[in-house]
Amino acid sequence: MKLKTHKTVSKRIKLTKTGKLIKRHGGQNHFNSRDRGTITRKKRRDQSVSAVYARSLKSLMPNN
Repeated sequence: MKLKTHKTVSKRIKLTKTGKLIKRHGGQNHFNSRDRGTITRKKRRDQSVSAVYARSLKSLMPNN
């Protein structure tokens, strides 16, 4: 039977051409003024998903 794509994972995580998984940094909507400058700068960039979770997340996104 064909696996369906887990939609919440596919909206939050993108698969690059080389096979890496990229996600946005959490907590960007509000209350950002209390964060330190280093945290604010880190939130501007995407971060890669750790290798521990990469295999299970790829199985949730079979179409990507």
